[in-house]
Amino acid sequence: MKLLSWNVNGIRAAQRGGFLDWFADQNADIVCVQEIKAFPEQLDEDLRNPMGYHSYWHPATKAGYSGLALFSRHEPLEVLIDTGHPEIDSEGRILLAEYPDFTVVNTYFPNSQHDHARLPYKLSFCEKFLNLANELRDRGKPLIICGDFNIAHKEIDLKNPKANENNAGFLPEERAWMDRFLQNGYVDGFRYFTPDPGHYTWWSYRPGVRAKNIGWRLDYFTINADSADRLKRVEHQPTVKGSDHCPVLLELKN
Repeated sequence: MKLLSWNVNGIRAAQRGGFLDWFADQNADIVCVQEIKAFPEQLDEDLRNPMGYHSYWHPATKAGYSGLALFSRHEPLEVLIDTGHPEIDSEGRILLAEYPDFTVVNTYFPNSQHDHARLPYKLSFCEKFLNLANELRDRGKPLIICGDFNIAHKEIDLKNPKANENNAGFLPEERAWMDRFLQNGYVDGFRYFTPDPGHYTWWSYRPGVRAKNIGWRLDYFTINADSADRLKRVEHQPTVKGSDHCPVLLELKN
């Protein structure tokens, strides 16, 4: 079972950058994308409904902003985009798909912004998300969560931690929540296999930054700890272009 997650930073721009070729090459069972910045009706049919896949969309109410999509080779038992929190749902930040043997949550965490103006909103989102995750996990199925958390958890998760101690995505409050999330019984899939530094999923568009690998690890696959033995591999795809983020791959054992 092969799953992929990618913040495409605008799915129409990603399409121009070769998204559909990448999509076809992956031959994945489930592909989750974040920050689509589009409504489904604005997209070409081959992007809106790739052949051989069921497509599910959760755009933000605001045009050109945020939003999620999930492409699945097998039809889920249920798809949920309504969490009961209008301030979250209107921004297209959670898309849940339940299958017979596991549940997938595709998510795009808010950015707390350079002046930290949205930090209260982000921390509120984090608390509501943790409550939802725990509720889903407690139903007894393996819970796979993927997406852009907009948090670099540890110092090894970004190139220049000291210079970014007061910057959005590496704030003490954000990192403390990530600690608490994992302590609630979740495993960071990439770190389950790869404990060393120098692995990132986001790079600034400034010239030379990506070539020098001056990045942040903001994109995750997590799984509830009781199901971690089902993980076969979790890898980044840093050579894939088309966004300022790169895709992350998770493979489960049969």
